[in-house]
Amino acid sequence: KSCPQAQEIVKSVVAKAVAKEARMAASLLRLHFHDCFVKGCDASLLLDSRGSIVTEKRSNPNRNSARGFDVIDDIKSALEKECPQTVSCADILALAARDSTVLAGGPNWEVPLGRRDSRSASLSGSNNDIPAPNNTFNTILTKFKRQGLDVVDLVALSGSHTIGNSRCVSFRQRLYNQSGNSKPDTTLDESYAAQLRNRCPKSGGDQNLFFLDLVSPTKFDNSYFKLLLASKGLLNSDQVLTTKSEASLALVKQYAENNALFFDHFAKSMVKMGNISPLTGSSGEIRKTCRKINSS
Repeated sequence: KSCPQAQEIVKSVVAKAVAKEARMAASLLRLHFHDCFVKGCDASLLLDSRGSIVTEKRSNPNRNSARGFDVIDDIKSALEKECPQTVSCADILALAARDSTVLAGGPNWEVPLGRRDSRSASLSGSNNDIPAPNNTFNTILTKFKRQGLDVVDLVALSGSHTIGNSRCVSFRQRLYNQSGNSKPDTTLDESYAAQLRNRCPKSGGDQNLFFLDLVSPTKFDNSYFKLLLASKGLLNSDQVLTTKSEASLALVKQYAENNALFFDHFAKSMVKMGNISPLTGSSGEIRKTCRKINSS
């Protein structure tokens, strides 16, 4: 009510950014996830290093890979013109993630709003709390449970890998040395692995990009789950959903067969994730710019 045009403004800036570069949809969705898993959905990820603040952008999960910060800046400046200090950067991240999903052909959902922005960041939290591509299934599930999320949320939200890219450095060990014995990961389809080795050599090429879903890399659909069943998940953290847990394998099969069920679960899990420890009331602040706290 305090900024009736807010959702339209966010949507139009996101639409322009995604029209310019389809990959941006996945990047914006990922920002919300990397924000919420560290101290809750409080836009701590957006803060640059300044004073006592050490930026989360330097953490292992974010360095050289988190992107879309300029799009968030554009949204924030448009909102500040319309209704100054009313819409938090944390709410912008939540809305941009939803709009990106819809633009890529995915489900829509109502985003609960009213989050406030944190006045601090946590580099250690970013390094420790965000699931990593080479984590074991149990480690990933533990990191989700720590946030109040369960195995359904884990599998449904992993489905966001139906869009976007990953870097060679994130899955190289699967091609050459999965378990320290200089052998490739046996759970990876051999012809797919051979294809990946062409552009992801044993050394060098760390930043080379690969589609997470090689069938429809810019379309939000359930082909990611079909690929997992064909042993063509790109990341170790993708493929373990079919190899390390009966419960997650059952969900992968359900989503691969039923796109509507995947969309329904994904939307519900995104709302749940967006509700991780939000700052409300008089906690935190509404930042004027997303990269720094308001000066007192």
